[in-house]
Amino acid sequence: MSAFTDAEISYLKTQRLGRLATVGSDGQPHVVPVGFRYNQNEDAIEIRGHSGFAKRKKYRDVVHDPRVAFVIDDVPSVNPWTVRGIEIRGQAQVLTTGGAPLGPGFDPEMFRIRPSRITSWGLNSKDFTQQNARSVA
Repeated sequence: MSAFTDAEISYLKTQRLGRLATVGSDGQPHVVPVGFRYNQNEDAIEIRGHSGFAKRKKYRDVVHDPRVAFVIDDVPSVNPWTVRGIEIRGQAQVLTTGGAPLGPGFDPEMFRIRPSRITSWGLNSKDFTQQNARSVA
């Protein structure tokens, strides 16, 4: 059984950009936009990169402290105002292989985020104030 609801999985499959928050070695937060994909077989979010992914701050941060938060959201309408999204908190596993086969130009290194907490909004109705927040195993 997936940690994500069917609505969350459907949404994840339509999006390609999110924001990854990491904790720096100095304890300060760091947020960057990144491409991602939902891996249904692993029930996890996978983040990979181009041109020296393993040399980037986000990579060093995750090696130092694997706690991350990842947000995917969008605004499908401004009239009426309609927002939707998912926040995923968990641990990022650093993988030294697996990223390159995901597409041309990707480095071999990648992250796999397994959720420990998921909060979603606006996926099941236009009322984005109703959230589905839960801790997951």
